[in-house]
Amino acid sequence: MTGFALVLAVPLVGCAGGSEAQAPARTVVSIAADGQTHRFDVEVARSEEAQQKGLMFRTELPKDGGMLFPFAKPKIASFWMKNTLIPLDMIFIRSDGSIDRIAENTIPESLEPVVSGGEVAAVLELAGGTAARLDLDEDATVTWKD
Repeated sequence: MTGFALVLAVPLVGCAGGSEAQAPARTVVSIAADGQTHRFDVEVARSEEAQQKGLMFRTELPKDGGMLFPFAKPKIASFWMKNTLIPLDMIFIRSDGSIDRIAENTIPESLEPVVSGGEVAAVLELAGGTAARLDLDEDATVTWKD
């Protein structure tokens, strides 16, 4: 197993405030499943620092919000929920947009690793329960613009 990508569990944490803080990059992620397309307006954690912080310390997440963790090259991804206060659904995405694994309702503040099943190009974190609410499974496909 590779080292923890603290970004996934931590990324749902709120942004550090301050007048010098730069707004996080955003993109629209689309998930196509069963003839429907679901769109999410998400923050993009591109830097190592942003990926380590992730969604940590946040107390809520909009139902159409989340965070995307794109990787420079595909890898086994491992996240934990340390300092993440809300449950998340983690969608592990392969390079072709197919879904490797969905970890539903991850446990807030858990130190247990949440690991992809294989090499992935990105991880999408959504509010816990989103995958079940939208009936998402590994047959769905995920796309976004860089």
